[in-house]
Amino acid sequence: MEQASGPAVKIAGTLHREEHFSPVGFLQQQQLYLQKTAEQLDEATFDRAAQTIAQAKRILIYGKKASSSLAQLIYFRLRRLGLQVSLLPPGGSELLEGLGQIGEGDLVILFSFSKLSREGKILLEQGRKAGYQTLAFVSRTCLPPEESADMNLFVYRGTEKEYHSMAAPTALLDALVVAVTKQMGADGVAALKTLHELKKTYFLDS
Repeated sequence: MEQASGPAVKIAGTLHREEHFSPVGFLQQQQLYLQKTAEQLDEATFDRAAQTIAQAKRILIYGKKASSSLAQLIYFRLRRLGLQVSLLPPGGSELLEGLGQIGEGDLVILFSFSKLSREGKILLEQGRKAGYQTLAFVSRTCLPPEESADMNLFVYRGTEKEYHSMAAPTALLDALVVAVTKQMGADGVAALKTLHELKKTYFLDS
């Protein structure tokens, strides 16, 4: 008999933990997960990640399934700072075609919650061969060497069988973007000012 798993089972487990679902209780639970994420944050790795992003020649971002929303968000945030950012295809031969052009000075950011996908393994393995750096958002504290990126940022998202919100990963991602902006100094601010002026010029009602 196949073991019950997947999003439906996880959200059912979360809903049935209490007799009546409470949005306030759910939000308080996310606050707890944010606190646990903060307590286990390696600030040296966080600072290194911000510096690496700010100095990277190119930044390529990979997110699959639910994590694709996080990939889109960090792509949007970093592009506004004037950084050379692109999204990697979710899988297949298209992903492999793009990897041949990534090398030293580049950075690949990936989201690897629960378990490392086949594509994630390829990105990490190719990074060691081609010389680009890797940054992974993970929800496991202990990673085997072959599944570990050059930089790993841990996010606590709850127990294995409960619904996994993107609240904590999004908060950590936004904190990283703010740190990158600080690392870039005047360059980051100038890019944002230029974007603001363009919006004022061409989209007067926005």
